[in-house]
Amino acid sequence: MRNVLGVINLVNERPILKELTRHRCLASIPFGGRYRMIDFTMSNFMNVSISKVAIFTKDKYRSLMDHLGSGKEWDLDHRSQGLFILPSIHPDEKIKGDLQQFYDHLEFFQRATADTVIIAPGHHICKIDFNDVIKEHENSEADITVLYKDYDGVPVKRPIYHQCSLDTNGEVRDINLYTSPKKGDHICLETYVIKKQLLIDLIKNCIEYDEYDFLKDIVKANLINLKVQGYHFTGYMPFIHSLETYHASNMEFLNPEILRNFFYDSWEVFTKIKHEAPAEFTNSSKVSNSLIANGCIIEGTVENSIIFRGVKVKKGAVVKNSIIMQKGDIEEGAHIENVITDKQVIITRDQIIAARNKPMVIKKEEVV
Repeated sequence: MRNVLGVINLVNERPILKELTRHRCLASIPFGGRYRMIDFTMSNFMNVSISKVAIFTKDKYRSLMDHLGSGKEWDLDHRSQGLFILPSIHPDEKIKGDLQQFYDHLEFFQRATADTVIIAPGHHICKIDFNDVIKEHENSEADITVLYKDYDGVPVKRPIYHQCSLDTNGEVRDINLYTSPKKGDHICLETYVIKKQLLIDLIKNCIEYDEYDFLKDIVKANLINLKVQGYHFTGYMPFIHSLETYHASNMEFLNPEILRNFFYDSWEVFTKIKHEAPAEFTNSSKVSNSLIANGCIIEGTVENSIIFRGVKVKKGAVVKNSIIMQKGDIEEGAHIENVITDKQVIITRDQIIAARNKPMVIKKEEVV
């Protein structure tokens, strides 16, 4: 799909996962045993052969750069197309909004040979077939297509989701910003399709009037002037807005049907390749209903857990309902339950940590 430019917009990310976003952006958070959240959007773009992808970053993107590298894993290591990471050109100033950053890199859009742009966030865990989205965008002759999904998550106290109202023809008639949705409400996925030239014209116009928010100042403000069509995404996608929902959505990957959907049906989800030995299980290990990544050495008990690359669970240690990120070390006799450990955490010998009401996070490189 050489006529489509992929844009991953991280400017609007919010630090909703607290400790996990303290040192990294949301898109860079590990997920599902060996992936980062951004891998899913990158793989969706790769599935439709988008050969040029720009990532607009806000802050804390060092780990993201390390993870993405040249974009080789997503077939983006090309000379003329490829992967572009575009940070703010005013790092010492507060970012006014995503449109400011788009405007600062307007030449990137102008030079792109594509005539259509897909804009998506970097933290949605889902498989979207953009071939189908582009087809509906063209058939409806829309100026902008907005993807939405019916809310099926847990109740939300904080108003963080944007809600679409549509007419019987599927056109978006209103967008309520920052709502606390109910089941079935149409949630804007902050994913859009728009012609490149129209996008450039709208960006210039907004900046002229000191307007800096894509959703509010381009989409919502032009619902009368432009044809804004809704695209109803009905596939699987967990709504992640808290540590609890992050933990629960990881655990959903223990469901064989969800696992099959992501890794065996249709296209694959790609991530950074690391050449490590397969996981090693000893005679003393007991593992049930868990994802164990390569490079792990499991000597203890693991139940209902997600274990990332290079983790060691020593003899006599017990890990239940937990997420253990890369190179964690659970020493002999330790017992952890309902815990999320960030990278390179050490749980020392005979330590017992059992969170009851909600998952407990142990910070990166901490020794407990």
